[in-house]
Amino acid sequence: MENILLFNFFGPEMLVVMFAILLLFGGKKIPELMRGIGKGIREFNSARSTLESELKDGMKEAEKKEESKTSA
Repeated sequence: MENILLFNFFGPEMLVVMFAILLLFGGKKIPELMRGIGKGIREFNSARSTLESELKDGMKEAEKKEESKTSA
């Protein structure tokens, strides 16, 4: 059975999507749109990184507490 992917755009489909974006937003708005998307991606990655580091720190603290309980 064939796998169906939600965003499986290649070749002609991608050209149609790009053409639709060009028609909807116009040539002058596309750079602004891309900057906004890039900023959103950077903010998302920053938040993900912060959350990941906080979770790792919390796990290390929990391991240290567990070790101190077993050694005491």
